[in-house]
Amino acid sequence: MTSSKTSLTNTFVCLFSLCLFLLNTAAWSASIESVRVSQTNNDTRLVLDLDAMVHYKVFKLANPDRIVVDINNSTKPATVKTPSLSATPISNIRYAAKEKGTLRMVLDLKNTMRFDSTLLKPSNGHHYRLVIDLHSAKPTIVATKKPPVQTKPATVIKPIQTKTVTTKPKPVAVKPKPKPAPVQAKAPQITPKPAEMILPKPVKKEPPRKIIIAIDAGHGGKDSGAIGYKKTKEKDVVLLIAKRLAKLVNQEPGMKAYLTRSKDVFIPLRGRIKKAHNQKADLFISIHADAFKNTKARGASVFVLSERGASSEAAKLLADKENAADFVGGISFESTDDLLKSVLLDLSQTGSLLASLEVANTVLSGLKRVGHVHKKTVESASFVVLKSHDIPSILVETAFISNPTEERKLNSTSHQNKLARAMMSGIRNYFQRNPLPGTIHEQQHIVNRGETLNSIAKRYQITTASLKTNNNLHSTQLKVGDILLIP
Repeated sequence: MTSSKTSLTNTFVCLFSLCLFLLNTAAWSASIESVRVSQTNNDTRLVLDLDAMVHYKVFKLANPDRIVVDINNSTKPATVKTPSLSATPISNIRYAAKEKGTLRMVLDLKNTMRFDSTLLKPSNGHHYRLVIDLHSAKPTIVATKKPPVQTKPATVIKPIQTKTVTTKPKPVAVKPKPKPAPVQAKAPQITPKPAEMILPKPVKKEPPRKIIIAIDAGHGGKDSGAIGYKKTKEKDVVLLIAKRLAKLVNQEPGMKAYLTRSKDVFIPLRGRIKKAHNQKADLFISIHADAFKNTKARGASVFVLSERGASSEAAKLLADKENAADFVGGISFESTDDLLKSVLLDLSQTGSLLASLEVANTVLSGLKRVGHVHKKTVESASFVVLKSHDIPSILVETAFISNPTEERKLNSTSHQNKLARAMMSGIRNYFQRNPLPGTIHEQQHIVNRGETLNSIAKRYQITTASLKTNNNLHSTQLKVGDILLIP
């Protein structure tokens, strides 16, 4: 009898706990009841009507311009319709379900906008409302409003001229003329000066430059490179992949591709580096297809210059008189002693190698999503095409052309596109993390495992408060993969 009572008690406790859990879950989950948009002059207001309180995060992404809204423990019922966006700066509204029940809403913008957001409590028959205000990011030009104000002195001159005509007594007409005339003549001379200083300002602003990506298709001409089982030549397939990558780069806002060779011609290895330098390239990527006596060897690889290769190249640069005109850190080698040359070259190479390693890792991550990689980490070697002392440079072995299966893939248009997209993804991620001065790319940081808001702020030498404000964060909690805009 006692055991029966105990069993009933335990069952009751379990049922009660389950009810509490379900009630608690319902209390913390919310759904969007409706989406409303209104437009006033240059401001747009987006209102999400919610049936419960939510925790949310709003941040901005560029290229293309987007506003991202992450709402925790929230859903969007299929019955909720997107309002008309024709008269707003929003081109589209997209939704996606993220991990742990987070609903992500993305506002695709027609142009750059500033934003504010707030969560309103229930009032006047309304439930909770998440309000996002979009403001035009275009600055107002004050100079166009000032010239009409400066015409006031001209209106003062007219009545004076009428006085001189209407005053008939000669003695009176002669005496007043010299006195007011100099005073009123000075006013028009002074007022145009501020206008002359204000108007040139917009003209001085230079347009952002494009990031130059030098894409080097390996081999060419008399140098066929490796040859596959089906007689596929390395020089041919890597040129096709290079052209596909160049097309993607040119489609990317703020980037421009440069092919060291666009047809089947032979170019010396150091000539390829020189071509990239002449174009003032920001990144050099050389594309190849590996070969090995074992036909089972497979997978892509990414290489950077080895330390030994860097040391030997530094020694060559310092000893070679033909390189005396080279510039390192903005100082010519012609007017510096050997010790300073060595220090400057070491600083330049160290920065270039670190950048090369970072972009190589991002490209390798992209290639891992395409298929098998030969080595899971970035490798180093003394390839001549990587020996640029001031341009981040990587070499990609797309596959083993000596492997019949991979040779067939290399001849596939679909696989060539996948390889090009993987490399483009790595290039894009690198420049998002490391934006260059004078370009359109906004500095961003993708959160990695173990990073905190405080550690990221220290890395970029900014305050945690400014990082929170710039990304509209309401807490210090971060998730792996979150994108933060660096102020």
